[in-house]
Amino acid sequence: MKLKLLIALLFCLPAVAQAGERNDIPDCYAYAKADAFRQPGSGRELTVIVDQTIPMPESIQKAAWAQINRFIGPGDKLRLYSFSAFVPGQYMQLRFAGELNAPLAGKVRDDVGMQSLRTFDKCVAQQQAFLQKKFGQVFVQALREASEDIPRSEIFHSLRDIGQDLATRPADERVILLLSDMLENSDFGSFYANNRIRDLDPQAELKRVGERQLFADLQGARVYVAGAGLVTKDVKHAYRSGKTMEQLQYFWSGYFAGSNASLAAFGTPSLNVDLK
Repeated sequence: MKLKLLIALLFCLPAVAQAGERNDIPDCYAYAKADAFRQPGSGRELTVIVDQTIPMPESIQKAAWAQINRFIGPGDKLRLYSFSAFVPGQYMQLRFAGELNAPLAGKVRDDVGMQSLRTFDKCVAQQQAFLQKKFGQVFVQALREASEDIPRSEIFHSLRDIGQDLATRPADERVILLLSDMLENSDFGSFYANNRIRDLDPQAELKRVGERQLFADLQGARVYVAGAGLVTKDVKHAYRSGKTMEQLQYFWSGYFAGSNASLAAFGTPSLNVDLK
């Protein structure tokens, strides 16, 4: 079956939710009538989070897309959230949730009917291409909706809500790719002052986060940040000193440590390492 035809058929198939879990990727086991031979997933989950209060440069968008494609493999789960501020039409949303099937292997294949096996293999072979097309559309849309006109940025509350969502599903290994300037601007306070990025006192800010109960529970995830320190057109002093960015990174490293996660890399703004 030709690639374009198979992808078109996959788009027409209903997504199957396993154990009540949302899955925007059509399930090849159900499609091939091979549910009895279902193999467990990899246990890995990649969560992509897009901050829509800051438009990302095209170079960062393309790099993030390439990193996602290099990371995701058979049996992995992928989720996409977007957030901005608590204003009409702009709030935290789960945009995509899906799981790639693990392939049939070894002696299990001998027990599957020939027709089902052939159908399953063709489906799994093109599932990655389907994911790239389907997820790519949603990812691009979330990035395009970003606007500098949103005056607030609720990073803490959004991460806390996302953590609560992650807690509802098991995963052995979690990775988060967060595209954000990492500059909170909410009722908690602002990381801006006098039209520039404020020099933070990380320990004092972390104490305030704890007092306001704004730490999240990110379920042991490794967090990769891209876009940190990006400034909008309204910030007159675009220069960011090395000290300012070190303090920002130190704060977020402490925040994630307090949120049952670890900061694996902090792109200021470019993330120059691959997800692992």
